[in-house]
Amino acid sequence: MADFPPIIHYEKNGICLVFDLRRDAAEPVHIGNSLPANENLTAYCDAVRRGRHASQADNPAPRSILPHTGWGYDSTPAMVVHRGGTALALQMILVDAVQTPDELDFVHVDQVNGIRVDVRWHVAASGLLRSEVCLTNTAAIPAGLVELASIALPLPSWASHMTRYSGRWAAEMQQRRVTIDQGETGSASFGGRPGFGGGNWVRIESTELGEHHGQAIAAHLAWSGDHQLKVARNADGDAMLIMAARLDLGEITLEPGESWTTPQALLAVSDQGLAPLRHAFHRHATVETIPPSTVTTPRKVHINSWEVLAFAQDMPRLTALADAAAEIGVERFVLDDGWFKGRRDDTTSLGDWFADPGIFPDGLSPLIQHVRQQGMDFGLWVEPEMVSPDSDLYRDHPDWCLHVPGQPRPTQRNQLVLDLTLTEVGNYLFARLDDLLGNNDIAYLKWDHNRELFPLAGKGHAQVRALYALLDRLRAAHPDVEIETCASGGGRVDFEILRRCARFWASDNNDAIERLRINAGWFDFLPLRITGNHVSPSPNPITGRRLSMDFRAKVAMFGHMGVEADPAAMSVSERSILAAHIALYKQWRQVLHDGELTTISTGLDGIYGWMALAGHQGLALIAQTLQTSPYDAPHVRFAGLDPVMNYRVTLLAPWPARAAQSLANADLFRTGLILSGQALAQHGISLSLAFPETAWLVAFEQTGRA
Repeated sequence: MADFPPIIHYEKNGICLVFDLRRDAAEPVHIGNSLPANENLTAYCDAVRRGRHASQADNPAPRSILPHTGWGYDSTPAMVVHRGGTALALQMILVDAVQTPDELDFVHVDQVNGIRVDVRWHVAASGLLRSEVCLTNTAAIPAGLVELASIALPLPSWASHMTRYSGRWAAEMQQRRVTIDQGETGSASFGGRPGFGGGNWVRIESTELGEHHGQAIAAHLAWSGDHQLKVARNADGDAMLIMAARLDLGEITLEPGESWTTPQALLAVSDQGLAPLRHAFHRHATVETIPPSTVTTPRKVHINSWEVLAFAQDMPRLTALADAAAEIGVERFVLDDGWFKGRRDDTTSLGDWFADPGIFPDGLSPLIQHVRQQGMDFGLWVEPEMVSPDSDLYRDHPDWCLHVPGQPRPTQRNQLVLDLTLTEVGNYLFARLDDLLGNNDIAYLKWDHNRELFPLAGKGHAQVRALYALLDRLRAAHPDVEIETCASGGGRVDFEILRRCARFWASDNNDAIERLRINAGWFDFLPLRITGNHVSPSPNPITGRRLSMDFRAKVAMFGHMGVEADPAAMSVSERSILAAHIALYKQWRQVLHDGELTTISTGLDGIYGWMALAGHQGLALIAQTLQTSPYDAPHVRFAGLDPVMNYRVTLLAPWPARAAQSLANADLFRTGLILSGQALAQHGISLSLAFPETAWLVAFEQTGRA
């Protein structure tokens, strides 16, 4: 056995880790803020060690970061390995703990079964923890991998609740807080992508948790394929968090000497409420994940052709839409589905990525040139991973799709999935996209993924890796092109695909009230800068709800703003209100996208609030979706401002017309009230929130010391 210390103390980027290694396992004792320099770590670890109790093994299993069945451990394991279809009875012994400035590597070995497992923890510059696990087959015969967790974290004693992010199409990331009871709570996806269930995001919480108080851990599996999430509490009361890529039996087989490394799990920890978790994940997305150009260039206002034209495309309609969009201040025109060869409905032509000669006899260049002349850049919708059975590509290459030989090929949305693990498929897709981008002035691709992967045919993991390779190859050839990840909305959003994408589509549901609910979940992990958030038509095509333009536009400002409605079909008043909000977005987007985001709560149902604070300026959205029970809603208080500084507080126009009549001091809110940060946090301001579908934009500008 290697000579390693009995206790490891590791600090980096504001995070302190303490592991007790005295039982041939790595037991996490502390994850959080720094400890005093002279803290007695042995006493610190001994103080929380549990004694043996009745009906337990004589030598109780340690609370390890690599739990495995047998040897007294009776809960969910982090790994399952088999040979010849029989699960191995593993005894993973900690043999080394390597501490470097960049990471901790806990080396575990089972000499009998010939298995080595390295559990690697790294503290990123953002303050997030990254965990990944590498399994090596050191035996002379193959080993099959069934499960290997990216993170297996024994939970602290304060962990009483969890917030899950479940949902469905058009209702993603719904926050649901539940008690961590005895037994196992979890989820998994089986469609080759994370899906709409939100199981690759979770928050572990203390009982009394708020925006600025209480203890919590936020965790995410950075993987664009199938996942597993498990939170288990055993009969002794111990709880464990496990996150892993879900693998099919036989999918990963390691020959002698071969290794397999899990996707990364990301964790943020806080003993000061939810805000530090959000800020850490947002920093990690901005500083260490998304392409750098996404941070250095302003997020342009989009218009997307889908809700306006769908498949009814022709040059007169498209150029008219571009003209109307430019008049209200739109900066990017996105041509959605229906532009390519033979595509007149959703039953045909996926895979044939050539401009339709019936719509574009001279290719896309004339439309792009017209868009550019209006001062906008041009974006294009593609769905490269899919193929229509009614397409030239499928007729020429029927075996390029994922399938099981001899079995039916079931479709979804009249589509099949291309097998990206085939070299010829990857080369074809790169060639077609490279040609489109190389011969046209295209600044942006909306990369869609509207179908689950079935049958997986034993290729779920390999398919995701092949997707990453295709995206990497394309970005290397066209580094200035921005890519949006979309999967019928939020069906494939994670930090690994965001290494390659400049934005994500939060949901196909653009109803502003539904988007407030959906965005509340996304904003827990992802910043406004990359959250596609558009103004929808009214009535909304999914919910049928009618909402005022003022409400729709204010909600859309808090994200990467866009429009999915036809400006030419709007009334003069609606166009004017939308144009005013687009101008406000341009004025404030640096604050929105660079600022730290804080949630604002009034304690009443139906009121959503966020404040982005960057330097001396801040902007808040307060949106009411319901009629309040009391006519006078509680004062809105703004925590997070500097308490010893004064701020000029204004309500940005245009105002919601009906609610504005109920303001007591309308003139003061136009010119600005001077209040201290302490007063704004403790006393707040009175806003008219009695009416449903009312939203306010509250601006803060620091004016000097209080």
